[in-house]
Amino acid sequence: MKYILVVIMMTNILFSKELIDCNQVFEARKDEMLSQLDDLEQKQEEFELYKEAKLKLLAQKEKRLEEKQQELDDMLKKANSLKEEAQKIKEQNKQILKNIEKAKEDKITKTYMKMKDSKAASILDSMDKKDASKILFGLKPSKISKIMAKMDPKNAGEITKLLEKNQAFIKK
Repeated sequence: MKYILVVIMMTNILFSKELIDCNQVFEARKDEMLSQLDDLEQKQEEFELYKEAKLKLLAQKEKRLEEKQQELDDMLKKANSLKEEAQKIKEQNKQILKNIEKAKEDKITKTYMKMKDSKAASILDSMDKKDASKILFGLKPSKISKIMAKMDPKNAGEITKLLEKNQAFIKK
């Protein structure tokens, strides 16, 4: 019996040591898992902070991009406005130039209308035939006939041909 009692005590001691060792292992494992959980929570917080910083940066970049887009839109509107204004000025300048040309032609025509036929004929004889035909075209037919009658017949013939050819062009 003594022997049995010793065996039971030894078994008790062995089991209690195993229980103690198991509890220590579980406690150690529990501490390790808690440490890992803390690390995960810390990494999650860091990730959330990183995510927030990235979102703020992205929002700032998007805002700057929108501002630049607005600037470009404004510049495009201004450029189009300037282009339209330049086009209007160009059209006005064309009209002014036409008016100046007409006034010049009218003045030349009036000058030749007041001249004596022989003087006008000698001047037109010495001029380029195209220019002479333009001047004559602006005159009254009665004045043209008087001037051409006093011109060199060869020059008068050439100018007459030019008047026939360019009549539609000169009317524009």
